[in-house]
Amino acid sequence: MKLESKIPEGPLAEKWARHKFNLKLVNPANKRKFEVIVVGTGLAGASAAAALAELGYNVKAFCFQDSPRRAHSIAAQGGINAAKNYQNDGDSIFRLFYDTIKGGDYRAREGNVHRLAEVSVNIIDQCVAQGVPFAREYGGALANRSFGGSQVSRTFYARGQTGQQLLLGAYSALSRQVANGKVKLFPRTEMLDLVIEGGKARGIITRNLITGKIESHSAHAVLLCTGGYGNVFYLSTNAMGSNVTAAWRAHKKGALFANPCFTQIHPTCIPVKGNYQSKLTLMSESLRNDGRVWVPKTKEIAEKVRKGEIKAKDIKEEDRDYFLERRYPSFGNLVPRDVASRNAKTVCDEGRGVAPTGLAVYLDFADAIKRDGKKVIEAKYGNLFEMYEKIVDDDPYETPMKIYPAVHYTMGGLWVDYNLMTNIPGLYALGEANFSDHGANRLGASALMQGLADGYFVIPYTLGDYLASIGSADKIATTHAAFKEAEQNVQNTITRMLSIKGEKTAEEFHRQLGHIMWEYCGMARNAEGLTKAKKMIQDLRREFWSNLRLSGSDLELNPALEQASRVADFIELGELMVDDALNRNESCGGHFREEYSTEDGEAKRDDENYTYVAAWQYKGPNQPEELHKEKLVFETVKLTQRSYK
Repeated sequence: MKLESKIPEGPLAEKWARHKFNLKLVNPANKRKFEVIVVGTGLAGASAAAALAELGYNVKAFCFQDSPRRAHSIAAQGGINAAKNYQNDGDSIFRLFYDTIKGGDYRAREGNVHRLAEVSVNIIDQCVAQGVPFAREYGGALANRSFGGSQVSRTFYARGQTGQQLLLGAYSALSRQVANGKVKLFPRTEMLDLVIEGGKARGIITRNLITGKIESHSAHAVLLCTGGYGNVFYLSTNAMGSNVTAAWRAHKKGALFANPCFTQIHPTCIPVKGNYQSKLTLMSESLRNDGRVWVPKTKEIAEKVRKGEIKAKDIKEEDRDYFLERRYPSFGNLVPRDVASRNAKTVCDEGRGVAPTGLAVYLDFADAIKRDGKKVIEAKYGNLFEMYEKIVDDDPYETPMKIYPAVHYTMGGLWVDYNLMTNIPGLYALGEANFSDHGANRLGASALMQGLADGYFVIPYTLGDYLASIGSADKIATTHAAFKEAEQNVQNTITRMLSIKGEKTAEEFHRQLGHIMWEYCGMARNAEGLTKAKKMIQDLRREFWSNLRLSGSDLELNPALEQASRVADFIELGELMVDDALNRNESCGGHFREEYSTEDGEAKRDDENYTYVAAWQYKGPNQPEELHKEKLVFETVKLTQRSYK
């Protein structure tokens, strides 16, 4: 299979403008003849549905939550990047492009990333027009702050609630189209299969999560805006309902899955407290603007902290190791997430962690409060500090926060071309559901940027090109045999799960899978551990299908059945992630193979052999997947060893 990225010819800065002009258009009067399915109503899905409906298309939007406002985009805290250069500190579209390519450790397409940087400036204008209450300077200009992997201030924010405010803006645009009758909303409805006929995506099979009814929905195109798969690790910063099912079912119908091993570990999370914890809480990366990361210099002092014999404030300045500032003087505490996470793991592995488990470092605001005053820090981060205090029962104004890395974002996803179309005609993937923009590591505050860029400013152009090429008559009814067959397959899988009558719940299987993934395919990987993990996951899958216990029926509200369906997909995905990690014999970004590192512990890439996108093709149950490679070509940026020192 040859992968056609469809990146336009011409100078990098002109590719998107030229491409937009060359795309086919749908006459405004003809747009009402087309139907589009949008799965997921987070920032990518809500913005895409609203933008397409505004153009005149008829849209069906699906979400498993009771309201689009509960999409996981709401959880994003720190901000959204844009190359506005309001601070006049040297930012530009090209610098944002360069920072993103470098931050992703040179494993992303230049064309896609430059387009993202271009579009970023429009996103802010769009959101301000919608009434998003971004923070402002005294004179009224929008405020900016710094984020990891950058030496300029380009991150727009609304205290620590940026995702919530952006989602409310997109939700208001979506609600307008619902009221206009151009968007039909299907809440509490989960996609369980993709329907393909004649080599094209024709629609989806869903389950009503209240009644259990299996239904078919037909359209001219299907857009998957379903987020990432971080919950394969069980413990993550993702909402507990976040899953990979829609993307994975599309993968099993032929859509390629790209770079699945590229998982981002966020360095600033509240540490794990107990064995039965089901969720981790993110503390925004923005906190690293003013918080200083440190641990005791010696294991002996750290041991006293862990035993409760001394507290952080008792440790003298000369006995503290501000390890990020020491190792990376240029970027300090604002190194990219993968770098910060690995360094936190290293000092904890050395025995200098400060929690009872030994798995935590300090994030200290004492110097910032002394410098700027408590009111200034409260204005910037007040709700984050309140959240931390409620969860941990400790006042971060008085004592340092304790943080530790946790699974956060996934850079891998369905393979898409420049138009955001998968290798299946008519099937698109937007936002975190695709792989396209972040390489091996996403810079902080770029997830919201990509979701809104894809939904508001990319898909309205590129979808029209496909629809114009097929015509409005190219659509099949839900009575077609392809839909009936897909419905039956979904029902058969559900029936099989309910009939097992085993002894272990889906929750137990999920927790077990998460432990395997974190232990052997987490912050650090090696060939021995990955090989062991592959066998463990295969054994777990066999046990799942022979020892699963489910109560209730499929014709009712049944959260246990929902979870089991999602866990089955996570188990299969987990094995592919391990295969991808084993295949990539290098370290880059969030993929850190211990065998491939520099003398001082940094990631060591192999550009000669691994400068490609790994796109995997499903070949059937219990069959190894086939690897296809899309070579990455760098015409503008020179491949160099990443350094933030």
